[in-house]
Amino acid sequence: MRLPAPVYHLKRQARLLSREAKIPLHQALDRIAAQQGFAGWSLLAAKAAETAPAGKLFAQLAPGDLVLVGARPGRGKTLMSLELAVEAMKSGHRSVFFTLEYTQRDVLERFRAIGVEPARFDGLFEFDTSDAISADYIVRILRSAPRGTLAVIDYLQLLDQRRENPSLMEQVRTLKAFARDSGVILVFISQIDRSYDPSKKPVPDLSDIRLPNPLDLSLFNKTCFLNKGEIRFQAA
Repeated sequence: MRLPAPVYHLKRQARLLSREAKIPLHQALDRIAAQQGFAGWSLLAAKAAETAPAGKLFAQLAPGDLVLVGARPGRGKTLMSLELAVEAMKSGHRSVFFTLEYTQRDVLERFRAIGVEPARFDGLFEFDTSDAISADYIVRILRSAPRGTLAVIDYLQLLDQRRENPSLMEQVRTLKAFARDSGVILVFISQIDRSYDPSKKPVPDLSDIRLPNPLDLSLFNKTCFLNKGEIRFQAA
């Protein structure tokens, strides 16, 4: 059975249903799944995982990569990044999620939204919401991480929020050097500038990254942009 819409789109429908019907999100997810002909959301998510692009994308990643994942809000960039984390853990590697946007409960719900039970990867996944998140902080936390560890930074522009931190350019250069030397894969979720017009360009690209301050985007050696179910991956 082929899904009529991307998982992120169906999940957004479920969140709306949850609010409108005043029911728990897991019940709304199951209702949406039933509308698509599945007995429950877990079965729908498992079906989606069979054709999910994250596996193919992960296969093209290598230790030391800096990956940029960009999309407008609600287009699946967080789910894609978490799917990459899951692929890393399936391979026996650790994953770390740095964020000030989500609570641990939010992230665990998103794992379940892509058909993953977090307990399956007990001991391999770490969640970090420290107010001190910056390049130096990330390096300190990952200093002893094994080669092949995949860390998601939610989001790139987060590094640029505190004036006492080094410039965004300096921080990304620090992280690039760390990734190269340690073999850790760093995945940066990125905001897209509001000027991006999908009617003129179906999928955003590097020119659409929101940058309040200068940053050499060539520091990222792989990129993944999403919009309305379309995914464009490019290796530098």
